[in-house]
Amino acid sequence: MRVLTAIPVYNEARSVRQVLAAARKYCPEILVINDGSTDGTTELLEEEHDIYRIDHGTNQGYGAALISAFSFALQHDYDVLVTMDCDGQHEPSRIPVLLEALDDYDIVSGSRYLRDFRQNTPAPSERQYINAVITAELNAQFGLQLTDAFCGFKAYRRRALACLRITERGWGMPLQLWVQAARLGLRIREVAVPRLYLDPSRAFGGALNDPQQRLAYYRSVIAAAALDRLPCLEAVALHSAVS
Repeated sequence: MRVLTAIPVYNEARSVRQVLAAARKYCPEILVINDGSTDGTTELLEEEHDIYRIDHGTNQGYGAALISAFSFALQHDYDVLVTMDCDGQHEPSRIPVLLEALDDYDIVSGSRYLRDFRQNTPAPSERQYINAVITAELNAQFGLQLTDAFCGFKAYRRRALACLRITERGWGMPLQLWVQAARLGLRIREVAVPRLYLDPSRAFGGALNDPQQRLAYYRSVIAAAALDRLPCLEAVALHSAVS
């Protein structure tokens, strides 16, 4: 089974080398999506010779970085794509946990609220509130059973990547993903991961720094995703078998 770990990076000079060193222990094939970094991250990545790299000339957004990762994984015939952040929130040592849980599922997602860990740190109150509200709304509207709608630590089977049609380029990308996954009938599982906020003061940028505007944006992503036209899962499977 060929596994690729994709790590979106934007201005992570303080942590990128440590995260890459840790990730290599659990997945030798790593893709870094450098999303327009301006803080010296690019120069540090130039010294890393055993990774794949995609460079966005300007910052295009979290969703845009993952769109690039999905495309790369499909084009290069990986069986599984793991995604994780580069700010220290996700522990690479948990990659085997995601892969083991993927056994009979299409998407396995980390959850910071599934159970408590000794190393947990407090979540910023407005982030925890928005996560809880949006997670509950997704569950109610689409029959999901999520506990953490926003965790970026995930494992995807190729079958799932081939079905998804992600277009949301910003922070709301995971919500479009969940709506599409529910509508396509993909098999979803959550696994518990520690809740680590090493820098709770990190901002989203622009209007999204305001919690109410961020909540409205997330709801608009969900509403738009509910109207997306998607291929049926059977058609995708047939196309994959033929190709």
